[in-house]
Amino acid sequence: MNDTFERCGYVVLLGAPNAGKSTLLNRLTGAKISIVTHKTQTTRTRVIGMFVRGSSQILLVDTPGIFEPKRRFERAMVSAAWSGVTDADVKLLIVDASNPDFTNVNLIIDELSRAGHTAVLAINKIDKLKRSKLLSIVAKINANKTFSKTFLISGLNGDGVDDLVAFLGDSVPHGKWLYPSDQISDMNDRLFAAEITREKLFLQLHQELPYSLTVETVSWQERKDGSVRIEQVVYVTRPGHKGILLGKGGQQVKRIGAAARRELELTLNKRVHLLIFVKVSKKWHDDAERYSAIGLKFYQ
Repeated sequence: MNDTFERCGYVVLLGAPNAGKSTLLNRLTGAKISIVTHKTQTTRTRVIGMFVRGSSQILLVDTPGIFEPKRRFERAMVSAAWSGVTDADVKLLIVDASNPDFTNVNLIIDELSRAGHTAVLAINKIDKLKRSKLLSIVAKINANKTFSKTFLISGLNGDGVDDLVAFLGDSVPHGKWLYPSDQISDMNDRLFAAEITREKLFLQLHQELPYSLTVETVSWQERKDGSVRIEQVVYVTRPGHKGILLGKGGQQVKRIGAAARRELELTLNKRVHLLIFVKVSKKWHDDAERYSAIGLKFYQ
């Protein structure tokens, strides 16, 4: 391809928790890159997904949901969401149209405005509301004058997404592609495997337990028969949480491990031997090593 006609740039996805950023990322890349659950704050660190449209390579930066953080770990997640915004070629704010509480949305808009950033607005989950209500939301949010363009989309079923993609392809700057055309993510296999297991934990466990644990891949061994042996540790903060996660006779963690193993085998296209260990670490939220393992910056 002639470099003169190539485009390549970063599009940072911003939004409140559960706005649908990861769902949109996965749809655009055509693969599961970010984990998705019905729970808020599922995404914990930045993930880059890549896709090509025409002569443009678009690098989507999925970020944790932005809210008012209270704890160190929450501050690290929000900081990860904001990092790189200044250098992004396009700032794309995704708003959940079905959530009437715009407290976090307003927080994001105020910060974008304060920093002098112009952004693109994508009103997501439009399949859940009548058009008259959607237009009211668009008018309300655009009163701030922070946005150069507005799109109405559904990341889940694809409504309006083609128009958004065409706009992004024309908006990233001219320049050589930064990654091979068939690469879809910058995430390494160890972190991806840990994220898949964490997704299954989120789906199986209830209340606050998923938010008080973290998953690390501690061993990855390619075997001669073409399979891979993966060992992971799930850190929880209380002995009682360990018991809940293990379940009677270890059945709960076995079910979670089996679900994670099946998905990893489909993704990696090889047999997977997955071993999950559960450890109590009362203060893993204050352990810099735990932050580093999932790509977050540790703040003193």
